[in-house]
Amino acid sequence: MDFILGIGLITLAVVLVVGLIYKKISIDKQIEVLNELEDERLKAKLKAKEIVEKAEKEAVARCKELELKAREDLYRMKEETEKEIKQAKNEIIQKEQRLSKKEENLDLKLEKIESRAQELEEININLENKKLKIDELKKQQEEILEKVAELSKAEAKEMLMSNLKEELVHETALAIREFEIKLKEEKEDITKRIISTAIGKASTEFVADATVSVVNLPNDEMKGRIIGREGRNIRAIEALTGVDIIIDDTPEAVVLSSFDGVRREVARRAIEKLILDGRIHPGKIEEIINKCKREVDKDILEAGEQALLELGIPGMHTEIIKTLGKLKYRTSYGQNVLSHSIEVAKLASTLAAELGADAKLAKRAGVLHDVGKVLEHDTESSHAIIGGEFLKKFGEKPEVINAVMAHHNEVEFETVEAVLVQASDAISASRPGARRETLSTYLKRLEGLEEIANSFDGVESSYAIQAGREIRIVINPEIVSDDGAVKMAREMAKKIEETMQYPGQIKVTILRETRATEYAK
Repeated sequence: MDFILGIGLITLAVVLVVGLIYKKISIDKQIEVLNELEDERLKAKLKAKEIVEKAEKEAVARCKELELKAREDLYRMKEETEKEIKQAKNEIIQKEQRLSKKEENLDLKLEKIESRAQELEEININLENKKLKIDELKKQQEEILEKVAELSKAEAKEMLMSNLKEELVHETALAIREFEIKLKEEKEDITKRIISTAIGKASTEFVADATVSVVNLPNDEMKGRIIGREGRNIRAIEALTGVDIIIDDTPEAVVLSSFDGVRREVARRAIEKLILDGRIHPGKIEEIINKCKREVDKDILEAGEQALLELGIPGMHTEIIKTLGKLKYRTSYGQNVLSHSIEVAKLASTLAAELGADAKLAKRAGVLHDVGKVLEHDTESSHAIIGGEFLKKFGEKPEVINAVMAHHNEVEFETVEAVLVQASDAISASRPGARRETLSTYLKRLEGLEEIANSFDGVESSYAIQAGREIRIVINPEIVSDDGAVKMAREMAKKIEETMQYPGQIKVTILRETRATEYAK
């Protein structure tokens, strides 16, 4: 027991000794670490002190550098400011000098103006005095003239006015003559160029159509078959088509007569188809005619569309296109109306382009200007008015409607394009060979020309010559002077323009001749 206790004490002593030794070693290490840390701290403190001293030196140097730069900038700014102040002072001095000179000049001018005003005042007073003297002298001269000429003031005035009037008439006639010569030269050149260009661009072939159609037959026996038993076939054809069929001694041919070109075309096609078919009786006739009507209606629509396609006109109502196509089977003085309408559209468009007007509007109005000719058999109004009313129903532009209604002067022109459509219509109708004028219309125009000429005072006789394209007038030389003849020609031409319709132009020629005759006995 004691042994164990002794071992325990020894062990405890050993542990204590070991513990004390370990503790001493640990304390020595800590002291050593503390010494190292102290050395590092001293080194860091020295390093920091060196950095601070270096920074202070750099800061001092930087401050000195900035101070020097600031002083230089301040000095420079001071110099610039002084320079600007000096320059401004010099400018002010120069301006003061200029103002001083201007004031001196103004003073001199004012003195001159005052002097001039005084002179003008004196001149004005002298003029007033002279005017009074002139009035007094004029009055004395008038009294002397009245005594010498034995004329009163009113009579003398009337004589002077009469002489002055004669001189003015002479001067007016000369001015008119000179102006007309100059205007004619310029007008003819410009007009020829524009119209020749328009006609050249719109030139088309003339097609002279008639109001009858001839159907060729294979033989004369076919005439009897067309007539039928007791004339039933020919009556059926005439009743269904509204066309007169003329069967005469002309060999192997029948003539279809009608002013309605559409009906005549239907009848022509129907008879040709009946001849080819060989079966000619009322039932077959009705079937063939109905078929031909549908074909002609289709052709009419195609003709209208083709005309618009040729002219490049879009957007038109179908009913207007159909009516336009019907013009293919209508003539005016032998001229095909659809061809005439296309030509008018081209002419109007070209003229509008030359003059700076609306070419598209002129073209549209030109092709539609005669659509009323298809509808005029339904009413008693003119084709221009009928055409305008028809176009109004289908929403055409007011400018187009006005051009259509005004192309025969039945309403007032509202646009330049309307005037160009009328001019183009006249050009197309008056081109050589375009139309065949009836004898009655021709004679009526000649009578109208002579009637207008004879309505002027001093006209002894008048003669329409060159197919109505010139009117020659013989005047009384004792009534109409040379100057009066010039004025009369102008007034007569103007009256013809206002009251008559005619193709092309009419030349007015006035002849004035004085003859003196004596007999030696």
